[in-house]
Amino acid sequence: MSNGAQTGFNFVIHIEDYTEEGGRSLNLEEQYDRIYKYLYFRLHDQHTAEDLTQETFLRFIGSRTYQDENRQLQYLYTIARNLCSQYYRDKMIVFSFDEVSDIPQMEGSEQSLLERISLIDALQKLSQEEREMLLLRYVNDIPVPVISRLYHISRFAVYRRLKRILKKVKDEMEGENG
Repeated sequence: MSNGAQTGFNFVIHIEDYTEEGGRSLNLEEQYDRIYKYLYFRLHDQHTAEDLTQETFLRFIGSRTYQDENRQLQYLYTIARNLCSQYYRDKMIVFSFDEVSDIPQMEGSEQSLLERISLIDALQKLSQEEREMLLLRYVNDIPVPVISRLYHISRFAVYRRLKRILKKVKDEMEGENG
């Protein structure tokens, strides 16, 4: 992992042969941090996100399906998504966006604080799927073709949905500020 913020996990195994579509190498340490962020966003619980991130990678490394399909990144997120769904089914927990204390504070004026509050409010009004799609694309930088396979829609549909979601957020924020 980089010298920046670390989740405190170290890989014991070093695997060289994970490649994505196009022959690019899949950096498991980088993906570990991204999967953790994805699960934390979905669960809003640090310990559960850590546990499910570890379980995601154990299942990924223990499976050969990803090699056959040459879709490692999609497979990784599918495992994480399924584990999260299973967790909700087992615990009967409803996702809540109410706790926003872990969202990094913006430095600056009162205007920055108002924009942050407006953004949080706008995000709360989105569906779980819309928030998840924004997270995958803009926080975790997941390529659109991978998102399209995760949602079983065309990449053009992903682009349209993302554009529509961003417009909803923008309109909501302008409505509150205007």
